[in-house]
This record gives sequence, C-alpha cells and structure tokens, in this order.
Amino acid sequence: MKLLTRNRDIEHWDAEDTEAWEAGGKHIARRNLIWSVFAEHIGFSVWSIWSVMVLFMPADVFGIDTAGKFFLGAVPTLVGGFMRIPYTVATAKFGGRNWTIFSALALLVPTLLTLYFINQPGTSYTTFLIVAAFAGLGGGNFSSSMSNINVFYPQRLKGWALGLNAGGGNIGVPVIQLIGLAVIATLGNAYGNASVVCAVYLVLIAVAAVGAALFMDNVRNQKADLSFMITALRVPQSWAIAFLYIGTFGSFIGYSFAFGQVLQLNFKAGGATAAEAALHAASIAFVGPLLGSLARPYGGKWADRLGGSRVTLYMFGAMTAAAAVVATASTLGDAAGRPTGAVLGLLICGFIALFVISGIANGAVTKIIPSVFEAKSRSLPGDAKTRAAWAQNTSGALIGFVGAIGALGGVGINLMLRSSYAATASATTAFWVFTTFYVVCAAVCFTVFLRRPSAPEVTDSDVVVEAEALVLEAEATSASSTARA
Repeated sequence: MKLLTRNRDIEHWDAEDTEAWEAGGKHIARRNLIWSVFAEHIGFSVWSIWSVMVLFMPADVFGIDTAGKFFLGAVPTLVGGFMRIPYTVATAKFGGRNWTIFSALALLVPTLLTLYFINQPGTSYTTFLIVAAFAGLGGGNFSSSMSNINVFYPQRLKGWALGLNAGGGNIGVPVIQLIGLAVIATLGNAYGNASVVCAVYLVLIAVAAVGAALFMDNVRNQKADLSFMITALRVPQSWAIAFLYIGTFGSFIGYSFAFGQVLQLNFKAGGATAAEAALHAASIAFVGPLLGSLARPYGGKWADRLGGSRVTLYMFGAMTAAAAVVATASTLGDAAGRPTGAVLGLLICGFIALFVISGIANGAVTKIIPSVFEAKSRSLPGDAKTRAAWAQNTSGALIGFVGAIGALGGVGINLMLRSSYAATASATTAFWVFTTFYVVCAAVCFTVFLRRPSAPEVTDSDVVVEAEALVLEAEATSASSTARA
C-alpha cells in the first residue's frame, strides 16, 4: 500500500549536494536508473526488431531483395534519430516517471503492427517501410532516458551512470536477436514463427510501464526548454561531439541492424541453404551488440579517470584497425569467389571488435558533454547553483541532439551497405569507406579536444573551452580517486 501511495514528485533535486546524496539521494537515483535502463532496453529492442524480422522473410516469399532489406533497416534508424530531439525535453516537461510510462506504452503500436504484417507476405514493400518506421519510436527512448539520468547523478559519477544507462539500453539489441535465435533454432525461420518474438515484447512492454509507474520519480526543478539546445549548439565543440557520436553510436546501431544480414549473405555465398544461413547468422549476430553494450559503461568509467577525449581518440584508432580487418577479409572473400572458413572467421572477429570498441567509445564521448559545459559554465555570471543548473540543462539538451545525429550514422551504414551490394554484390567498398571515416573521426577528436592551441589562437574564452574541459576532467579524476581511497 505504501508503494502505491508514495509521492512520485521530487520538487527539488541537487545531485551535487553530497550530504543529501549520502543521506539517501543515491538510493533514489539508483532506483530510477534501474527502471530507466529497463524501459530504454525495451525501446532499443523494438527499435531493432526489423533486424530480426528480416531473418524470417525469405525473398521468394516476400519479394524483398538484399538491398531492400538493408533499406528496411535504415528506416527505423532514421525515424528513431529524429524522435530523439523532442524526446530530449520530454522528461523535463512531463516528468521522468510520467514520460517513461507513456513512451513504454507507445511501443505497443510498432510491436502490434509488426505482429500483424509479418504474417501478411503479400503486403507491399511500401507498407513494410511504414511499419518499420513506427519502430523508430523505440529509438527516441534513449534521449529521454539519458536526459533524465543526467539530472539524477553528480558530475563525478556521470560517466559511469550515463554509460550504464546507455549500455543497459543497448543490450536490448542483442537480447531481441537472442530471442530470434531461440525461435529459429526451435521452431524454424518460417515467417509465422516471428509472431513469438512480438508476443514476448508485448509482455515486456507492459512490465516496463508498470515498473516505471511504481518505482520512478518526476523531478520538478528541471527546465523543459529547447532554447538550451540552441545555446548548446552555439558552442563549436558541440558539433564536433555530434560528429564523433556518428562514428561511435552510429557504428554500434548501424552494425547492429546490418550484422545479421551480412552474416546471412556470407553463409549463403559459402554454400549454406537459406534456413541454415538464417540459423548460423542468428547464432552469431547477437554477440557483437551484446559485447558492445557491456563495454559501454567501462568507456564512461575510463573517461571518468583518463578524460573522455583521450579515451575517444584511442578508440577511434582501434576502430580504424578493426574496420581494416573487416575490409581485408571481405576483399579476400571477393578474390576467392566465395568466403572461405578462414575469411569468415576473420570477418566475424573484426566485426565483433568493432562492436566492443564502438561501445567503449560511446561511453567516452558521452562523458565529454557534461565536462565541456561544466567548464563553459565557469565563465558565466551568477552563483554556483545557477551555473550548475545551466550546465546540467544544456548538457542534457545536447545529449539528445547528438543522439539524434549519431543515429544518422546507423542510417549511413545501412545505406552504404545497400549501395555497395547493389553496385558490386559485395560489401567490400562499404567497409573501406567505414575505415576511412574512422581516420577522419580520430583527426577531429585530436584537433578539437586534445591539440594544445598556440598563443595567438587563444583569443576568446567563450569559444576555446576544450582546455577548461580537460582541466575539469582532471579534477573529476582526482576527486574520484580520493573518494575511492
């Protein structure tokens, strides 16, 4: 009874108040984090549901070729990216608990549509594109969840908390793929069996909504104002962060949608039947997104210690190497006429490395955001609380924006793969393009956040904030080390 009558509104929340945090604030934050993660997790699963559905859609039954299936995966990625912008301010306007309940229940729409149309093989391709677009609702959940958790946690713990929140949500991708694998392994890949996957998520959506209603809270001293996003975008470093997020999160979500199809095509090219190729692909496809999701919190944790920009730079170097491995494997497969066992092994290892590294980089880039705006706030007028509120609201708004822009990277990956297969019947060209892009990302990260500007360049403290951000990260690292000691 106490649970049902508990006041769900918190009129004032100050995560930087250490005394209040230790007196019980950290327990409130943890409870909201747990259910935020769960709801976001289900959102990611529904967002990526078509990466599983296409495994149940043979071309001779549905009439959709390889290029068409990649585009089918790109549509929800695109819609989900755009949904992230309004979702960013939704928790502040309506309350974190209230919006989580609503956004969870909204996932019933794409799930029910998918359940119906996956059993209608005569449906037009345009209709399938529209149904897939509704799955983009799940993509918006990330931004509302991240903005909400950004409020609950202090600066010294944001890297870990935001990384855990995002990583727990990202795991929704491999989990739905695991469920798809279980269905294919036990019942087969006939299109009617895809209904089981949808049915499971109808139940989980209900659990997410009920859990949010019972255990989450609304923080009422947040400001729901898109002007903070405009303010954030006036800082040049914001655009650099958005670009880097295309390379990190965009890679994760793009590969998550495409990995199963790439594997299925390679297994078929290697001589497997359609059913065998679907089973083999499903048995491997979930591993990359799973490991990438588990790695993301550690990217945030390492960023808390070493600095988000440094970790991000190291990870882009590693992503370049991993992408080159994938491209080399694909090139060798093309030269041999079909992918051999060794080539497939190299391709899979390179892809899984990309997932893990992009997950770490995700957490690191997210940490840069609050650090930059905390540093920026130091030059603003007003007292410490006013500056802290500005930094929190502005960084929260930017998290939603970079999440939207980052999702476009996933669209780009699917469209590039579609174009590559349509033009050459191979993904090799796309893989070399991805490799080159990571080199560019590393260069941008170094130039904007790590290169020490020369004296003549330092003329406007409102523009040059990266040095301040590095100082702040160093201070946060020292504080975290002292706290652990």
